[in-house]
Amino acid sequence: MPDTLSRRGFLIVTPAAGLGVIAANSVLAGESDRATCAVSGPTSSHFPAQDPALVKEVVGLSHRSLEGVRKLVERQPTLAKAAWDWGFGDWETALGAASHTGQREIALYLIEHGARPDIFTFAMLGNLEAVKAMVTGSPGIQRLPGPHGIPLLAHAEAGDEAAKPVFDYLSSLGDAGIRYQPSPLSEEEVARYIGVYSFGTGATDRVEVKAGKKTPLTLERAGGSALNLFYKGNGEFHPPGAPAVRIRFVMEGERAARVEFLDPDLYLAATRQ
Repeated sequence: MPDTLSRRGFLIVTPAAGLGVIAANSVLAGESDRATCAVSGPTSSHFPAQDPALVKEVVGLSHRSLEGVRKLVERQPTLAKAAWDWGFGDWETALGAASHTGQREIALYLIEHGARPDIFTFAMLGNLEAVKAMVTGSPGIQRLPGPHGIPLLAHAEAGDEAAKPVFDYLSSLGDAGIRYQPSPLSEEEVARYIGVYSFGTGATDRVEVKAGKKTPLTLERAGGSALNLFYKGNGEFHPPGAPAVRIRFVMEGERAARVEFLDPDLYLAATRQ
């Protein structure tokens, strides 16, 4: 659907927490009247940033659960503005999640609590005037993909009848629904890549490549979220929301022996177990 993310958001988060104590001495009256005030509570290495576990949770819930989102935002209001990197810079806000899944009530709740709407949100909500103004003011903005590479037109489609005027307008532009165009991959080719690849000795220092449903392959770090892989040809794929990143498989005989991650230079390699 932890604690910190590695470079490019690829490495999966792991829990880390400690205890911190803050103590302060206050002189209340004269030299002899002193009081010590001690405040203690849990802290961790991400302080003062938001807890990554809560950020990931609220973004995940914003795809589907108003009740879940409400509980988290009532507890910590700034989570309404939270953003999560699902991998390789594929950032998604809580509001962005609600927008591409057509969760109108969740989107309106998040906006009420401080989330910042963008053209994708306006498209889903059916705000035709706002969408037209943004396209007029920034020609070509309709071609920009949203989280996971989802096009603007798909956001309007997710808004159903309330967003039909926006859908019709964007359809008339001819270029607001551009999606990734992956190269085809046969079942035999898919089988060559499937496996577990290790890049260290830690419990989560491995990725597993599996056959996918929406794309031929998915890649998942141990304990993390699965990423769809889009085939570019010649053993190279790219993850959602990051078409410039390359995930390259190096073959030995009839199957992959190694997977390399390039952005744009090689920064991580993993060997088949």
